[in-house]
Amino acid sequence: MENLKNVAPDQAFDWEAYEKGEVLTDKSKEELEQTYDKTLSAVKSGEVVEGTVITMNKREVVVNIGYKSDAIVSMNEFRYNPELKVGDTVEVYIESQEDKKGQLILSHKKARATRSWDRVNQALENDEIIKGYVKCRTKGGMIVDVFGIEAFLPGSQIDVKPIRDYDVFVDKTMEFKVVKINQEFKNVVVSHKALIEAELEQQKKDIISKLEKGQVLEGTVKNITSYGVFIDLGGVDGLIHITDLSWGRVSHPGEVVQLDQKLNVVILDFNDDKNRIALGLKQLTPHPWDALSADMKVGDRVKGKVVVMADYGAFIEIAPGVEGLIHVSEMSWSQHLRSAQDFMNVGDEVEAVILTLDREERKMSLGIKQLKPDPWENFDTKYAVGTKHHAKVRNFTNFGVFVEIEEGVDGLIHISDLSWTKKIKHPSEFTEIGAEIDVIVLEIDKDNRRLSLGHKQLEENPWDVFETIFTVDSIHEGTIIEILDKGAVIALPYGVEGFATPKHLVKEDGKQAQIEEKLDFKVIEFNKDAKRIILSHSRVFEDEAKSVESAEKKAAKKSNIKKTKAEEVAASTGNEKTTLGDIEGLANLKAQMDEAEKK
Repeated sequence: MENLKNVAPDQAFDWEAYEKGEVLTDKSKEELEQTYDKTLSAVKSGEVVEGTVITMNKREVVVNIGYKSDAIVSMNEFRYNPELKVGDTVEVYIESQEDKKGQLILSHKKARATRSWDRVNQALENDEIIKGYVKCRTKGGMIVDVFGIEAFLPGSQIDVKPIRDYDVFVDKTMEFKVVKINQEFKNVVVSHKALIEAELEQQKKDIISKLEKGQVLEGTVKNITSYGVFIDLGGVDGLIHITDLSWGRVSHPGEVVQLDQKLNVVILDFNDDKNRIALGLKQLTPHPWDALSADMKVGDRVKGKVVVMADYGAFIEIAPGVEGLIHVSEMSWSQHLRSAQDFMNVGDEVEAVILTLDREERKMSLGIKQLKPDPWENFDTKYAVGTKHHAKVRNFTNFGVFVEIEEGVDGLIHISDLSWTKKIKHPSEFTEIGAEIDVIVLEIDKDNRRLSLGHKQLEENPWDVFETIFTVDSIHEGTIIEILDKGAVIALPYGVEGFATPKHLVKEDGKQAQIEEKLDFKVIEFNKDAKRIILSHSRVFEDEAKSVESAEKKAAKKSNIKKTKAEEVAASTGNEKTTLGDIEGLANLKAQMDEAEKK
């Protein structure tokens, strides 16, 4: 109570008049109204004025333009400016000072439209940064509300990097620059990219000036191609070639990185202008060969995945970035040439043996045939000379047939060892590739891992028998099966063939024998070693004629001898006496006659 003070009332205040409601005189009321009117703005319909946002909610914005009443403007007219707040100054168009309810009618949208064209032109002239509201997508870009004008934002002008999803920009307010105006058609083109290019250009200069080989920078994956990845280093683009993405093999860069992914990369190289920058990703991690176990050695078994195939072999990745080559010769003990694709394909998981290991050169050779026993070990016992085996025909040559008894055990059947009787010009006449054939080991070449094999030796040599049948001068029926320039091939009994020259194919009537004729042939030569029988049809009738002629000559000679003997006997009886010389002559004559009879 000590702090209370007594204050005396204003002696000039007329309390009685106040009680009667007569505080103000007519004159003072008039003065007060004039004073109040001076505090209000004089507004006219159709004008554009500035107002202040005094309150707002999700649906409406209340604007004070200094008039005796405030106006309500729909929030939709401010969609382009989501940052609108109480106290902001906005332009409004006065549509009417009062409606039927005495409410002031304002429009922010019309105010913007009224001044928009001038403001857009002014923004282009002054290179101003303006705000716009992205309304929707359109072909090739976006439609942007700028000062109430629908402007076109090309897709290439949205950002410095390619845009993959335009929809994320719809309903957003962004900053733009006016880049082009068509006065005739009232078309406006804006760019958001232009705003950041200047800043990026400066950043680019700063980055380029500081570039050094071996420098590690953070970048963003901007684009992925089949040959590499483009990285945005902050206004400067660099390329990671596909070979520099990973120590392992990469089929496509998309296996390693993704768009918009942030990465640390190392600068490998750049040109003098520093506008082509080579980057590396794998170089930020140790080389896998350096991390290879020190205990790994030749002879160890390893597992890996086939990553590359070639005719000469396959590359096996036993760890990312660590590969070994399996040459096709190390895939099978077999000696005949084959393709690596016959044994494996890309993506196969395989086990192999380390054959060579060079850590300095980072090279490794592998083999898979070493996982199986070498078939040539203890070979002499299994494939001794004279043993019989079952084989498969693998290939032909003019001189024989290559066969495989088992994987890694190959042999050659010489053409002369295919058949005892048939004259074979090419092995394809006797068998075919892939066919099964029985063989006998004739000779072993262990150094070259080859066998000399025979097929005909599985049977006895029929020429031992033929030697007793097809004796010289013996006659046999045969059929001409082939006519050649030098003669004809004749099929004889027992499956054997003979040969006759043209002069021995002349028939008795003087005509030449023809193919498929069946005739008698005489053996004029038999060669067991060469397996050759030379025949003649002509000799059959020629020798018969000679034989008849010879018999006639013998008979005539015998008759002459008897006649001479009788004459000599008659002459001797006329002599008076026989001498010793006469007796000796008779004895010689008798001996000649006996000899003639023997002949």
